[in-house]
Amino acid sequence: MKIMVAVKRVIDFNVKIRVKSDGSGVELASVKMSMNPFDEIALEEAVRLKEAGKASEVVAVSCGAAPCQETLRGALAIGADRAILVETEAALEPLAVAKLLKALADKERPQLIILGKQAIDDDCNQTGQMLAALLGWPQATFASTVVPEDGKVIVIREVDGGLETLALTLPAIVTTDLRLNEPRYVTLPNIMKAKKKPLDVTTPEELGVDVSPRLTTLKVIEPAKRKAGVKVPDVATLVAKLRAEAKVI
Repeated sequence: MKIMVAVKRVIDFNVKIRVKSDGSGVELASVKMSMNPFDEIALEEAVRLKEAGKASEVVAVSCGAAPCQETLRGALAIGADRAILVETEAALEPLAVAKLLKALADKERPQLIILGKQAIDDDCNQTGQMLAALLGWPQATFASTVVPEDGKVIVIREVDGGLETLALTLPAIVTTDLRLNEPRYVTLPNIMKAKKKPLDVTTPEELGVDVSPRLTTLKVIEPAKRKAGVKVPDVATLVAKLRAEAKVI
């Protein structure tokens, strides 16, 4: 079974986000970037399935500018066998990414595609679902357990009411939740080995995909600063404030 994993290059989760002075977007210059944490979980699961003998090959895919090669090298160091970069300077929306992944899936013919449930930069939570619709494959989102068996993949997913167990006929799409696994630390020997693994570069034009944005960002602003809290002497005062100021009663 071949597994394809999509990974995204995002601002590191430890970095404080800053808005550009002209309000045109988020400041990316000289900012530490890393692999999207949910995609790390997806990649870790794919590598574990290969180590367990359930998968024959793991292919990591990323869409974006040339620096995404660094993210893919990290994926190769974690355990992916090879990587593919769809290089473009365009601002990619979820639908454009889904179309690019579909084009690669048609070419690579994976039996399972694993994605993080969302990216921490835009929190869209759309690409996996759009990709499943474009391919016409069954999907399971927010997976906390993934077990392939006999042409199917058994997925336990977290829903509001508890846990839901699904049996998907392969090929299928799975998006990962936080509780699926804990990604491994990358060792120096594996980083060195990753440099010798193949990393192919293609473009949306070569794949025949139009990635022109359908949305226009008018302005980006920081959230309003939270007001300082106040202490009240008794419950009666609290209730009065809730009625007059918070308007929740």
